[in-house]
Amino acid sequence: MKLSPSGPPRPNRPFCRHCRLLRLVAMALAFAVVLSWSFASHAQQASLVGVAKVRLMAMTRTVPVIGRLVARRAGDVATRVGGPLETMLVDVGTRVEKGDVMARLNVDTLGAELELAKGALLEAEAELGTATAEARLAASRLARQKRLKKSAAFSKAKFEDAENDIVVARSKIERARARIATRKAAVARRALDIRYATIVAPYDGVVIQRYAEIGGYVRNGDRLVRLLGDRTLEIEADVPSNRLGGLTDGRRVGFALIDGGRFEASVRAVLPSENPLTRTRAVRMTPHFGEPGATTPRLRLAEGQSVSVDIPVGRPRDALVVAKDAILKRGGQSIVYVIIKGVAKPRPIKLGEAIASYVEVLSGLEAGDMVVVRGNERLRPDAKVRIDKSQS
Repeated sequence: MKLSPSGPPRPNRPFCRHCRLLRLVAMALAFAVVLSWSFASHAQQASLVGVAKVRLMAMTRTVPVIGRLVARRAGDVATRVGGPLETMLVDVGTRVEKGDVMARLNVDTLGAELELAKGALLEAEAELGTATAEARLAASRLARQKRLKKSAAFSKAKFEDAENDIVVARSKIERARARIATRKAAVARRALDIRYATIVAPYDGVVIQRYAEIGGYVRNGDRLVRLLGDRTLEIEADVPSNRLGGLTDGRRVGFALIDGGRFEASVRAVLPSENPLTRTRAVRMTPHFGEPGATTPRLRLAEGQSVSVDIPVGRPRDALVVAKDAILKRGGQSIVYVIIKGVAKPRPIKLGEAIASYVEVLSGLEAGDMVVVRGNERLRPDAKVRIDKSQS
């Protein structure tokens, strides 16, 4: 019994208590239904995954050999003419393209020598003119003597002198022509020296050392800078002689940079020189980084940088391979999730040898099977999936 503030106490009504109980039960049932619907809706949502195909690949066993990047073009750029160094347009670290001006010599002396050579050429040309005039005069005297040959005024001595004068005049002409050719060569040489006074880059590269300073005098053949062609780097690796069988010209091999980036290279040459201490031979390989001038500068490669080269051992063979990222370890087994009609089906597989980012599949899969390589850790058997086309 409860006391009511507005009147006498009223008896308990069991029917009302039953109504409240029923309402509570109904609310609990409704909450359970909503919760089950939520779980069912969540369970029906498809997981976003990345996939890859199982495929056949030519596999070859490889052993890693440490190599290094070497420059095919590197050396000192020297002067071809002597003179004071007037301008230096590059410094250590400057990148140049083929034909870029790197330095200039003072050409005042060279210009004066060119003018002297031109004057000597004009003098030789004047000598040719004189010799030509003398030859015409000698020819005229000889012709006059020939006309007098049948007259009493003919003189055999004068006739012979006229013939000798023709020979002498012709000799002077030939000598003048030879002198003109010599003087022209001297003019061309002086002009070439002036052109050589401007030192240009013989190929694309980076200046890695500077030998001269502005104001100093350089002689013909003196070094100005050392240039390294960093966009024509190739790989050199010392390979054991017993591993050279598979390294034929043009054979493509894999290699890795120190930052983990993986690329391919083609064998260019196996040098015919063996180190008797290590029993190795140097092998030169041309790397394939992508489009010239596009990826190579981004990689910031350097001469002497170490790389790991995969040297093939034995002959290649076709093998069924799957990406390493697709493999999960469950209960001591290797399994992958195979996509079948939008559903992830777990499948146990037997693995063989590994190569790069792939593993050989001995059983459990077929070529063309689509397996999950990203998002497979959170999958459950028979889960619905959606393929992330931007990542696959």
